[in-house]
Amino acid sequence: MRKGSKARSEQAKVLSFVPTGEYYFNKGMKAYQRRELKRALKYLNRAFQLEPLEPMIACQLSIVYTEMGDFKRANELLHDVLGNLDPRMTECHYFLANNYAHLGLFKEAYEHVSVYLDKEEDGEFQEDAEDLLELLELDSDLSVEDLYEHDDLIVQQEKAKDLLESGHFQKAVDTLKKVIEEYPEFWSAYNNLALAYFYLGEVEKASATLEEVLEKNPGNLHALCNTAVFYFYQKRQDELDQLIEGLEKVRPLLHEHRFKLGATFALVGHSDKAYEWLKSLQKIGFEGDASYYYWLSHSAYETGHEQTARNAWKKVVELNPEKEGSEPWNDNKSEGFENHITSILKKLQSEYMEEKLFGLFLTSVSEHQRAVLTHADFCEVEELSIVEKVYLAHVLNTNGNGSMKVNQEIKNMHEVALHLYDCHHPISSVDSGLFLTWFTIAYRGLKERESFKNTKAFAAAADFVWNRLRNDKVTKKQMCDRYNVSASTLTKYIAVVESYLP
Repeated sequence: MRKGSKARSEQAKVLSFVPTGEYYFNKGMKAYQRRELKRALKYLNRAFQLEPLEPMIACQLSIVYTEMGDFKRANELLHDVLGNLDPRMTECHYFLANNYAHLGLFKEAYEHVSVYLDKEEDGEFQEDAEDLLELLELDSDLSVEDLYEHDDLIVQQEKAKDLLESGHFQKAVDTLKKVIEEYPEFWSAYNNLALAYFYLGEVEKASATLEEVLEKNPGNLHALCNTAVFYFYQKRQDELDQLIEGLEKVRPLLHEHRFKLGATFALVGHSDKAYEWLKSLQKIGFEGDASYYYWLSHSAYETGHEQTARNAWKKVVELNPEKEGSEPWNDNKSEGFENHITSILKKLQSEYMEEKLFGLFLTSVSEHQRAVLTHADFCEVEELSIVEKVYLAHVLNTNGNGSMKVNQEIKNMHEVALHLYDCHHPISSVDSGLFLTWFTIAYRGLKERESFKNTKAFAAAADFVWNRLRNDKVTKKQMCDRYNVSASTLTKYIAVVESYLP
């Protein structure tokens, strides 16, 4: 008995320890005070999981998210506190005001800082809140009514970026031109407009837009990075090298600028510098979008950091499942607009004939054709023009609604696009400018009853003219060899193609 009692006594000394929300909260606060933000985020998230009804934990967690640049998640937590956990935590209004001001959503910032000052006459953040209110009223030079308009500006800018990223270039141009007309010093819109012009093949307009930004806002990092991208695609190596040398000396503070710099280095092939910047953001807990993880994965893989590359690519696929199969280490990757369902659908819903025709062509060569055709957002067939209906019928290998002559013209138009695709696939953002140019030419030609009979000659001529419009150095001999046509034939069809350009 004594022996057993002793064993029980010794066993009783082993204490069971189950960490509580308070335990992880305290660890998180210690990490936060040491500026170990990633560790603080880990502990505070665990505390919030254990005690999801504790407003103090949610509020502190939101502060960490704010400092790591994830304003969306921070605001979600703060709204949850005010809406569900503890409406009396008025300091959340002040935190929300700061976050919205950083995002450029000045109406929301104004509303929340005003609520905070109304509810807290002697609050902890009173002086800071008054400074923020003064900043919103004076520095922004906007009335309360104008703040609503300014928020609409942000919405329009995001809409334009979405159009741009999905290859909806002409629509993006129209949207951004309206934004700039109303807000002539909104430089972000200029930069995106320059990209849209460039991808449409209107290089002179793109360059002029960036020059205007740099003239009126010297040192604009986005404009400098976009210029580097233009030089890269135009193979202007000497100018690119000179600009890259300058960009390597830049040390931006904002997360957005660090990401832009890293992505630019990655795109132009400077993987070491790209990885340095993009990985530095990850180390401080930066939570970017799919494009951030895309460039991190590519730069990591190119610099031998394979595990980082694979981890980043998991995030890419999680955020954009259509990218599966186009990993940087996959030799058979098939990324491109033709396999991006969302981009295809947006083109099919465009107001512009050339973009709809391009969307139908993408559908014809897409690995996801069935998914596009059966998607709820596929275009309304009844609303298509006769040309679009006939082209869709041709894509589906069914009988068209037009005459045999129109069918043959459409068939030839499609054949030209296929020749272009043979030489330009997968279709990148830049390549899409070529196809949009071709379908612009084709639509104008159809109205003139052009037959497009010599499909290879039309493809060679369209390719040559497009390159010349972009100031890319390409010779007629290169085009002749590429499409197997004679020099005299190419010259003849270049004149035909140019006659159909706007």
